[in-house]
Amino acid sequence: MKKKVRVRFAPSPTGYLHIGSLRTALYNFLWAKKNEGDYFLRIEDTDQKRIVPDAVAKLIESLEWANILHNEGVFFGKDGKILEKGKYGPYIQSKRIKIYQKYAHELVEKGKAYCCFCASERLDTLRAVQEKAKLAPAYDKLCLKEVSPEDAKKRITSGEKYVIRFDVPETGETEFSDAVRGKVKFGNKNLDDFVILKSDGYPTYHLAHVVDDHLMKTTLVLRGEEWLPSTPKHILMFRAFGWEAPRYGHLCVILNKGTKKKLSKRDGDVSVEDFMKKGYLPEAVVNFIALLGWNPKTEQELFALDELIKEFDIAKLNKSGAIFDTKKLDWMNGTYIRKKNIKELVELCEPYLEKYKEKLSGEYLEKIVTVERERMRRLADIADGAEIYFETPEYEKKLLLWKEMSEENLQKTLAKSLDIISGVKENGWTLENIKNELMAAADSRNRGEFLWPLRVALTGKEKSPSPWEMAWALGKKESIKRVDKAISLIKT
Repeated sequence: MKKKVRVRFAPSPTGYLHIGSLRTALYNFLWAKKNEGDYFLRIEDTDQKRIVPDAVAKLIESLEWANILHNEGVFFGKDGKILEKGKYGPYIQSKRIKIYQKYAHELVEKGKAYCCFCASERLDTLRAVQEKAKLAPAYDKLCLKEVSPEDAKKRITSGEKYVIRFDVPETGETEFSDAVRGKVKFGNKNLDDFVILKSDGYPTYHLAHVVDDHLMKTTLVLRGEEWLPSTPKHILMFRAFGWEAPRYGHLCVILNKGTKKKLSKRDGDVSVEDFMKKGYLPEAVVNFIALLGWNPKTEQELFALDELIKEFDIAKLNKSGAIFDTKKLDWMNGTYIRKKNIKELVELCEPYLEKYKEKLSGEYLEKIVTVERERMRRLADIADGAEIYFETPEYEKKLLLWKEMSEENLQKTLAKSLDIISGVKENGWTLENIKNELMAAADSRNRGEFLWPLRVALTGKEKSPSPWEMAWALGKKESIKRVDKAISLIKT
């Protein structure tokens, strides 16, 4: 009987959710949905020193924003508190400490692990000797060789501090089939006797995730490339317990486009929260990161979430690094922005114009968004230069002049614009009507001489929306006022 697909996203609550971690969550989610399986959220918080307050809440908020929704694990309750749902809990590792201790000591009893009493000073000295000899740092199995199980129990009973180390075989190879990279093997002699239970009783990642993935029946672990060298340790632990290991797949690294190095905090905004604040749409971000390491083998670039679920296949995941191209993300986000209906887009843009809320009616905001959306790459772009809609522009008289235009022609041109705008009836004040009237009055051989002064009069900017868009958005009264001001400026 075929096993039910069970995959998980297991972040540590040590800060923001990195965009690469969101990709890991997405791929696991897509695989579960494609195979009608389970996708659960586990919180790996055994490194207590690095925990950031409210990080779990922010992680869940980011995942919900991206619509990467789990059906089991850690959730928000109606009261805003963290709760857990599912039959394999607890899903927060700090609540499972006794479980890990039990299994660590089980490995000791099986002779697959041992207690180590070496002081940090001895380990530092050992490391220094190895570095001097240009050897890879590794524990020398002293406590395995010289401390009998009976002596270890006596020393533990007397209160002596210890850790538990896994006894890695000194010969042979550990081989496994990686879902992304195919067959991979490591020589056991290159692996250290790693710690699985620390002196404070907390497990290391190596032990905790192996125990959890077994007990929670995980079938596939998709995770970052940085964990590939640790995988033989995990395979060896599964074998030591006599358990079947899940399949592992190690995702390619995400690279900075400029440096070709791994995308990190030093590259600027790389957290999901950063992208949320800048006004990237969740569907655009999800579409973009889905293609950072997965190749659908088609020319299609825009995928709705249900299309990603249908098309996603781990066999199409790439080994080589994926370039994070912000320009492509901006293009994709702009495309999704223009797909939004105007009512929805207005609602999304409103928070970015908070400073103007006292001057902002729903109808006026709708006009602004209609004018600006063709140029928007991010929702936050609506705020760039937004003062042109709310404040009478200030500018130098010479900005009104088109190329070699004389002030006399400028005055005539603006007077002509004023007559046209004044002649458009209030009930005919539509974008189409205003554009038609202005374009009909412009010289087809030199439209700039007519349209440039009007645009500057309305906005005070060299670069801005077209004069008919601005006039329509500003309204007849405000447009006349601004053109009048420009005419007065010429006369001074």
